[in-house]
Amino acid sequence: MKRTPSVSVNNPAVDRRSFLGAALGACAISPSLGFLSVQFAGSKTGSLTKEQRDGMTPAQVIDELKKGNERFRAGKMAPREYLAEQRSSATGQYPAAVILGCIDSRVPAEIIFDAGIGDTFCGRVAGNVVDDDQLGSMEFACAVSGAKLVLVLGHTACGAIKGAIDDVVLGNLTGLLARIKAAIPETKYEGEKSSKNAAYVDSVARTNIRLGIENIRRRSPILAGLETKGSIQIGGAIYNLADGMAEFIS
Repeated sequence: MKRTPSVSVNNPAVDRRSFLGAALGACAISPSLGFLSVQFAGSKTGSLTKEQRDGMTPAQVIDELKKGNERFRAGKMAPREYLAEQRSSATGQYPAAVILGCIDSRVPAEIIFDAGIGDTFCGRVAGNVVDDDQLGSMEFACAVSGAKLVLVLGHTACGAIKGAIDDVVLGNLTGLLARIKAAIPETKYEGEKSSKNAAYVDSVARTNIRLGIENIRRRSPILAGLETKGSIQIGGAIYNLADGMAEFIS
């Protein structure tokens, strides 16, 4: 068990040295975490506050997600107390981003971005498709709750993308895959255009993310207006299942 340096009550000079030593030692635990990172991912005092979230720009929110993904890939996740986050967010929430991801079990946004309770809104649906319900949720997240970023998160080797390429027909899934099919002719690719070609599948996934971003701007004047004013940013990212890296794209 790691012991905290004791502080002498009789020697003020020793008191100061001990306090500074303990403080610097605590900082050394996570040297890569900046001030905003400590707020956004790893603050032991709880989840994001309104003041912390409102003090961030959309670009800073993206930067925090990138830093979180770097920590995830390095296996150096920020120290976190989920009960403290749960308690501090029980009476109010101030997430910095709303993330639309795929239902794939290997792409949990909160984990791959090293975010905690109250840091992000997360919606998930196969193929990260943009539908009316997801749009309404994004509008609530940004226009009502004050989130600064809308992120469409796709991933490599996506089964929904493969299903759309193969023209799969299966109950209600058929209609969902139809929302992805527009990305197929929009994908410029030289080579085998097959669901068995991993590179092609990933190219279509990138196109699907791009079209999702365009759909959000076109179908939601509310979100488009907020982005025009600079209040939010709308972007995308593709997560690589092989190496855990989230590549941000526009």
